[in-house]
Amino acid sequence: MHIMLYRTYDVFGVNGELYIDAAMECYTIELPWLNNRPNRSCIPEGTYVLKERYSPRHGRHLEVTGVKGRSFILVHPANNALIELRGCIAPVTQLTGPGKGVLSRLAFERLSTKVFAALKHRQVLLTVTRRKL
Repeated sequence: MHIMLYRTYDVFGVNGELYIDAAMECYTIELPWLNNRPNRSCIPEGTYVLKERYSPRHGRHLEVTGVKGRSFILVHPANNALIELRGCIAPVTQLTGPGKGVLSRLAFERLSTKVFAALKHRQVLLTVTRRKL
């Protein structure tokens, strides 16, 4: 499975559109781009491997692996990037502003159900790129 994340950058946060097999799955929110600073910035554009992960804080969720100079980049629910994220990616159902959205848990459940099923049989890649205007 190959997932595409198309970003739009803003100084207050990054918004994205996430596609699975060319079909839009959900929107995403992230921290603004701050030169890949740990806990302060979204991750660089590129292609990464997604893996299943569990933690007491987030339960069962996804980890973005292979990010240069970073670790524990997660995909988990959040509705406000500046308050709730430390470099991670949050799926949301609807965008409400730069780095902000709503109904993140619902979007995460839909996304993770598909990704967890795919991970049982094959590798899942995430490609992050700028939205072309």
